[in-house]
Amino acid sequence: MTRIVVDAMGSDNYPTPDVEGAVMAAREYGVEIILVGDESKIRPVLSAQNPGSLPIRIVHAPEMLTMEDKGEDLAFKARHKDAKNSMAVGIDLVKRGEADAFVTAGNTGAGMVTALFRLGRLRGVDRPALAGPFPTATGICIVLDIGANPDCKPENLLQFAIMGSIYAEKVRGVKNPKVGIVSNGEEEGKGNELVRAATPLIKRSGLNYFGNVEGKEVIGGKVDVAVTDGFVGNVMLKSDEAVAKLLVDKIREMIKNGNLMTKIGGLLVKPALSQLKKLLDPSEEGAAPLLGVNGLVFIGHGRSDAYAIKNAIRVAKNAAEAKVLDAMKSAIEESLKR
Repeated sequence: MTRIVVDAMGSDNYPTPDVEGAVMAAREYGVEIILVGDESKIRPVLSAQNPGSLPIRIVHAPEMLTMEDKGEDLAFKARHKDAKNSMAVGIDLVKRGEADAFVTAGNTGAGMVTALFRLGRLRGVDRPALAGPFPTATGICIVLDIGANPDCKPENLLQFAIMGSIYAEKVRGVKNPKVGIVSNGEEEGKGNELVRAATPLIKRSGLNYFGNVEGKEVIGGKVDVAVTDGFVGNVMLKSDEAVAKLLVDKIREMIKNGNLMTKIGGLLVKPALSQLKKLLDPSEEGAAPLLGVNGLVFIGHGRSDAYAIKNAIRVAKNAAEAKVLDAMKSAIEESLKR
C-alpha cells in the first residue's frame, strides 16, 4: 500500500482541511496516511471524521514552519538534524523509506528549502523546480519552474525540460511529450538571453523539442511541457488563476443581473459552467511536484480546502506508483553522458 505523509499543519486553516482531505483520500484511494503535526490539534479533527479502521496514524511534531520563517532562521530550522517542525519530520519519513511521498499546503519556500536540505538534489540537477499543471485546450501542460528559481541559467532549463518530460509521461500518461521554451515569440532566435542560450541545449537533448512557445501556445495546448525561469512561471501561474476566476465570476454575475431569458439560459448552461469551473479550478490537481530533490514532495496552495488536499494525495500516489523518481534519475544520468 502506498504511504503518503501529509503535513497537517500546512494549510492556512490547519489542521481541519489537511486532516479531512487525508481521510477522504484514505477512503477513496486506498492509501496509508501519516499525519504529521501537533497531535493535540490533529486528534480531535481526526476523531470527528470517524476514520474507523482506515490506515491513518499520527506522528507528533510540536513545531511548524510559517511565512515568518525566512533567511538564516529558516535554513537552521530546515536543516537541523533534530528539527521538530512538521515539514522536517514528515520529509525525514520519506528519506528513511517509511513513506513514499510528502504533501504539504504550507509555505512554498520553507517546503523547498526543507526538502533540499534533508533529501538533497538528484545527481545532475543544480536546482529543484516546481512543476505546475496548467489547464489547456487539449488537456494539461506542465510548466516549470513556477516560482522556486526566479533566476536561472540555460542548463537549469535543460534540467527542467528533462524532469518535466519524465513527469508528463509517467504521471500524466503523455507519450513522447512535446517540450517548448516560454518566449515572447514563436520564431527561434526570439526571447531573452536565457531563452536563446537554452535552445541549443534542449534541441540536442533527445527530447521531443517543439520550439519557442508564447503564452497563447501554452494555453492552446501546443506543448505538454513548457520550461521557463521561476519569475516568468510564477507570473504565468498567478495570471492564469486570476483570469480563470474572473471568467467564472463574470459569467455568474451576468446571469444573475440579466433579464428573465438570461436567467433561464443560465439554468440551461449550469452543467456546462460547472464543468468549466472544474477545468479551471487549481484544487483539482491539489499540488505541484517539487522536481529535482531525491524524494517525492508536493506543495499546494495555503488556501487549500479538504478537496484540494485529497487531490494532492491522489497526484502524489500516482507519482509514487509510476516510480517517476527512478525514471527521472535514469533520464538525467543519460543526459550527463551526452
